[in-house]
Amino acid sequence: MNILKTSLMAAASAVVLASCGSSTAPIVSTPIENIDTLPLKTTPLTEEQYKNWAAADLVTDTIPGMSVDKAYEEIISKRKKGKTVIVGVIDSGIDIEHEDLKNVIWTNEDEIAGNGIDDDNNGYIDDIHGWNFLGDIVGENMEYVRIVRKFGPKFEGKSEASISAAERPSYALYQKAKAEFEKEKQEAVANKARYEQIYGQMEPAHEAMAKKLGKEDYTAEDLRGLENPTQTEQQQIGMLSQILQNFDTVPEALDRLKSGIDYFSGKMDTHFNLEKDFRGVLGDNPDDITDIGYGNNDVDGPDPKKEDAKHGTHVAGIIAGERNNGIGVDGVANNVEIMVIRAVPDGDEYDKDIALAIRYAADNGAKVINTSFGKYYSTHPEWVRDAIKYAASKDVLIVNAAGNEGIDLDDTEVYPNDQTKTDAEYANNVLTVGALNFTYGGELVATFSNYGKSNVDVFAPGVKIWSTTPLNNYEYLQGTSMAAPEAAGVAATIRSYYPNLSAYEVKQIIMDSGLTTKSPVVLGGDASNTDNFGNISTSGKMVNMYNALILADKRSRLK
Repeated sequence: MNILKTSLMAAASAVVLASCGSSTAPIVSTPIENIDTLPLKTTPLTEEQYKNWAAADLVTDTIPGMSVDKAYEEIISKRKKGKTVIVGVIDSGIDIEHEDLKNVIWTNEDEIAGNGIDDDNNGYIDDIHGWNFLGDIVGENMEYVRIVRKFGPKFEGKSEASISAAERPSYALYQKAKAEFEKEKQEAVANKARYEQIYGQMEPAHEAMAKKLGKEDYTAEDLRGLENPTQTEQQQIGMLSQILQNFDTVPEALDRLKSGIDYFSGKMDTHFNLEKDFRGVLGDNPDDITDIGYGNNDVDGPDPKKEDAKHGTHVAGIIAGERNNGIGVDGVANNVEIMVIRAVPDGDEYDKDIALAIRYAADNGAKVINTSFGKYYSTHPEWVRDAIKYAASKDVLIVNAAGNEGIDLDDTEVYPNDQTKTDAEYANNVLTVGALNFTYGGELVATFSNYGKSNVDVFAPGVKIWSTTPLNNYEYLQGTSMAAPEAAGVAATIRSYYPNLSAYEVKQIIMDSGLTTKSPVVLGGDASNTDNFGNISTSGKMVNMYNALILADKRSRLK
């Protein structure tokens, strides 16, 4: 590892804090700057560094984390306890009994548990920890599949010339959705077949070599050591040796292949299923925003194993895993209660559910809402836009994942978002977050992360993030779904210690205080597609909690 320059170490000076009447003295630390002069990290991360890299400090660790540990050590630990902030997590559900989350789950004090009465008159009965807008639904169609099913009987086989002017927008949407459906389904079928073919070749080869070597976890060296292999065995050795270049063991590779087969099979059964209407079990009209009260209070979902709640549980742990309890993970924020709102199925979410979920969170006290989901087709985008504006009127900050297709969002409209393809921002309370890799330099941006000078605001850690998963487990997951809660945790921390700052001000502080680099970065995992990091988001910066608290303190005192 290269040695850091002493001048940069000195730049991040100690925080001087003292009592000043009933308030806390100003933060006088110097913000982190000039990161382009830092040496690149040349050694691989250790397992412990991987588990905590998002909290690391670029100056001290040469890892592009958010300086969370530095912020706690030098700023937060020396300040008075902040105000509790409710963070609404709109997601797939959360395991509220998880050992590292159970003490940070929001409880609706105005509702009496189990009495079957809407005690607080908010339209939701026994919503103790939030609300489940999906009921028992786990799998769902993609939005473009629902569009094909809805309009197919009307438009199938018809030309544009035969369609009335009034129906041509719907006809155009149907044609676009149909093309998307056919392309995505064909790719899924091909991928499933490819995985099955590889699995079918690898499994018997593995069984033969495991029997010959007397163990399942043989190495490439073990294979090379076999004497006088037959022609068939030579072919098996060649194939398995190639597999072991990318996996620690062949059984691990087989498990990954099996998971891939199951994944694409599941997509065929749910995402692309034109025959089944998954929504019917809820009994509501998804095209009527006034038809509310559906769903239930089972916020971790219907699966006893809580597999469907993995995504939401992981997101919640990033934001608020109980800090300093000696187990699990330390979430970014320490004065947080997680409001659980289940509205994101395995498939595309309904606009109605998302709109009502945002309103539910805003009406029940959330000051930050995390939205780690998105889609590229929407039948009622106006409902979600109105809900975002409503949240803005309630001073709620929405922290939104940019998406994982590795594309420029300035060229492709995504939902939800705070602007349309043709209009400027219609609300100032949405912070859209792209994903960073743990490697500082040309590979700084995650290969999968979307980007966009206009439509992505900032970047945060999103690759190989260690956090909570159901049934007291912990796993690495990655995506802009992980980057958004990293930023949401920073937002919640600012709102905790500086409650006089508005949602818009918190958004601007996170954007203005971040770190930037002039170095070119690879976009979409395509080495031929590069741009300067400062050009791929509105702020041109990566979230830094240490700097954000310094700037929040300064701006708070000006009010």
